[in-house]
Amino acid sequence: MFDQFLKKTTELVTRGDSFVTATVVRCQSPTSGKPGDKAIIHADGKIWGWIGGGCAQPVVIKEALKALGDGRPKLVRISPSANNPEEGIVDYTMTCHSGGALDIYLEPVLPKPRILILGRSPVARTLAQLGSTIGYTVVVVSADAAAENPANAEIVETQDFNLERVTITPQTFVVVATQGEGDEEALEQATRTNAAYIAFVASKTKARKVFEHLQSRGASSDKVSQIRAPAGLDLGARSPEEIAVSILAEIIQIRANAAKEAAQSEPGSSLPVINDEAKDPVCGMIVNQTKTKYQADYQGRMFYFCCAGCKQTFEQSPQRYLVTASNVTFSDE
Repeated sequence: MFDQFLKKTTELVTRGDSFVTATVVRCQSPTSGKPGDKAIIHADGKIWGWIGGGCAQPVVIKEALKALGDGRPKLVRISPSANNPEEGIVDYTMTCHSGGALDIYLEPVLPKPRILILGRSPVARTLAQLGSTIGYTVVVVSADAAAENPANAEIVETQDFNLERVTITPQTFVVVATQGEGDEEALEQATRTNAAYIAFVASKTKARKVFEHLQSRGASSDKVSQIRAPAGLDLGARSPEEIAVSILAEIIQIRANAAKEAAQSEPGSSLPVINDEAKDPVCGMIVNQTKTKYQADYQGRMFYFCCAGCKQTFEQSPQRYLVTASNVTFSDE
């Protein structure tokens, strides 16, 4: 199982996917999850591996998606009785029939920042070296790969800066540093991507003329207006090395601001968190209304359960659980 886990995580990291690893670090019997059990939670909420039964999985998925939102690891405790709150531990009270407890450590794995550099200018070479030095993934696109050799950078040789063979995501930082060698072609290719950041190493006058050319060829005005030119923070940079530093500083600033906004917003709000949640009135477990097959209609209201045992217990004495059920999300079904 551990070999399969390592193989799976390696595949996801290589693809640049975001995911969360979940590891059972402690258990109080009886539980189906045991220390060392591992699982992977994908950004779409799907789970691979094993960390416990149906009661534990919805909680783990929910908290894993939150961890992807703020990028922070966490320890989740699922136990049959309320514990004194401890700093750094997310507590869930669950009175399922097993009666056991689990401590599960969640570790978000986010892809390294990716800089895509178009061109072989001195600014391009310096930026590639600096980006690689601080641990970013750097890809350099040029018509003459033999002329490029920045440390630890991936080189893509292509004519007219064709990006069909290059992986580009909304988290990719694209820098056009052609400086007179295919400016229009490189920028035209860049504007066809879904990258959220495109910067152009050029003066304001040069950039304006190139932008007019792009629009004459049908480039979207909105897309062109989002291009940052001159590239980088206004630090008074003059040499190619200083310009490269200012560009990298701008990328770092953008990433820091994005992380701050994510921390200030509701954790996981931008991710596909579990919808249609309801609380099992018997054990207190959070379940997904659309997925659980254990349901009961009582007095015109739908109740949802994590397992057959909780459903049976409720049906034997529903009045006993109506107080608990006051926090349940009801459906109009």
